[in-house]
Amino acid sequence: MELLRFITCGSVDDGKSTLIGRLLYESKLLYADHLAALEADSRRVGTRGGELDFALLVDGLAAEREQGITIDVAYRFFATEARRFIVADTPGHEQYTRNMVTGASTADAAVLLLDARKGVLSQTRRHARIVSLLGIRHVALAVNKLDLAGYSRELFDEVSASFAQFAADLEFAEITCVPMSATEGVNVVGRSELTPWYDGPTLLQWLESVTPSTRRTVSSRSSDARRDGPSRFLVQWVNRPDATFRGLSGRVLGGTLRRDETVRLGNRTTSVARIVTMDGDLDEAPTGSSVTVVLADDVDASRGDVLGAASDPPSLADSFQAKLVWLHENGLLPGRQYLAKIGARTVGFTATKALGLNEIGVDNVHFDAPVPFESYRTNRDLGSFVVLDRLSNATVGAGMIDFALRPANVRWQTLTVDKQARIARNGHRPCVVWLTGLSGAGKSTIADLVEKVLHAEGRHTFLLDGDNVRHGLNSDLGFTDADRVENIRRIAEVAALMVDAGLIVLVSFISPFRAERALARDLVGENEFCEVFVDTPLAVAEARDPKGLYRKARRGELANFTGIDSPYEPPLEPEVRLDTTTLSPQAAADAVVARLRALGVC
Repeated sequence: MELLRFITCGSVDDGKSTLIGRLLYESKLLYADHLAALEADSRRVGTRGGELDFALLVDGLAAEREQGITIDVAYRFFATEARRFIVADTPGHEQYTRNMVTGASTADAAVLLLDARKGVLSQTRRHARIVSLLGIRHVALAVNKLDLAGYSRELFDEVSASFAQFAADLEFAEITCVPMSATEGVNVVGRSELTPWYDGPTLLQWLESVTPSTRRTVSSRSSDARRDGPSRFLVQWVNRPDATFRGLSGRVLGGTLRRDETVRLGNRTTSVARIVTMDGDLDEAPTGSSVTVVLADDVDASRGDVLGAASDPPSLADSFQAKLVWLHENGLLPGRQYLAKIGARTVGFTATKALGLNEIGVDNVHFDAPVPFESYRTNRDLGSFVVLDRLSNATVGAGMIDFALRPANVRWQTLTVDKQARIARNGHRPCVVWLTGLSGAGKSTIADLVEKVLHAEGRHTFLLDGDNVRHGLNSDLGFTDADRVENIRRIAEVAALMVDAGLIVLVSFISPFRAERALARDLVGENEFCEVFVDTPLAVAEARDPKGLYRKARRGELANFTGIDSPYEPPLEPEVRLDTTTLSPQAAADAVVARLRALGVC
């Protein structure tokens, strides 16, 4: 039988878990031991005065039962005579939106619940937009808890019309509205006499009959259009068990890959010599197959590459318009360097707009390397990505590609005079000496003294000072978190160019965020970055206050001032830590120079 994956979603306390439990119960799909456990749990921790609390069939975490809410995604399998189902019960709380995205990412249809008394809430709208973004086109609007409103037809019509008006631009193929009471089982499986004015399908009837729109997925229910499209094979591993065999193991993401088919990998064209499985070779591998491909020619391939039909290969690009869902309490900062995982490849990622927790937006995004892609509408595997924090590796966002902004045609130009030639001419190694600390810590004073010593020794140096740079290169930037990120990004790029020129670059910036200091380190080579933490306590820096900035910040005249109303993230493992409460500026400078000598810079 055909398998339908669907999601239940909506705002908190709208009855999602209860609905699934009632659906399983009314469909006679619970074993005797499940019923016995449900009866015992309902008496012990239920919320219905000893009656069966169907939400307990799905809410399995202790915290979920204690609070009466869904936190994690719960998957349940059931089947009727018409169809098999996998349902994902997702949380309604705004703080768990990321879990809802996880559940929706593999769904073919959606059941969106709302409390008839509350109507369309902000979380209802958010979940509906996410369902639309993820390509789900068939939605059942379960107008729940009508038993608490006397099964009012007027209320049902009003709520249904309100949602239809909101969802008019969400590109749903259909919205079927069902009046319902999940706790009483009204219109869940069988039609109820309590709603004689309703002549549409029950929820189960809708689930058994709905035919999801054609979407190119890798599920067992892949559409004919997807199967008949151009072949796409994602390389996940180069399989080399011995010197006699070299294959590419991975998954067919689209079309049907056939033996002897002409395929393209990057700029190379070859053909499929073998399609290998544990059960023997295949003549063809349809969408969703996990196989090992042996190519006719010795073509260089690695994890993340995509084999495509030579007549219609996937495109390569590094800049896209994409829809983003932000999933972390630390908002998306434009210009900040993140990581994106697309297919089996992880690349650097930046965006141009700011997004807060649970916000959804359309943005221009940039990868630091070209990737094979298709739009999300065409291929959800090659058109979707997750965004990771560079430092913690936590998942912070999800994206869906609309189209490429430009082809990946920007290449490095090979130059005759290179970095090594400049190093040989200068007679010393280049390095970035990055001084970070609070305003008033003494960074600029120490950097100036260090450069004075190096210059006297004949070293080629340059000092980038935070205040000086804001008069020119960064004069267009303010002091919001986003502008601070862009401020340091630009300076990091300039410093890296100066290292390529063979210079010792002293950088004196507050640079409050670890992520941007890590970016600056990553832009240069190993042993070419020396982080100097000018460690001055806030009270000491504020007492010095050479520019009067702390006084202005305390009076509210200077917004986003580091240490007062904007955070500072101290280095965790700096190459040099300077305690300026015990060191004089000259002693601190001498310590930095000594460290540079130990690193072999001078």
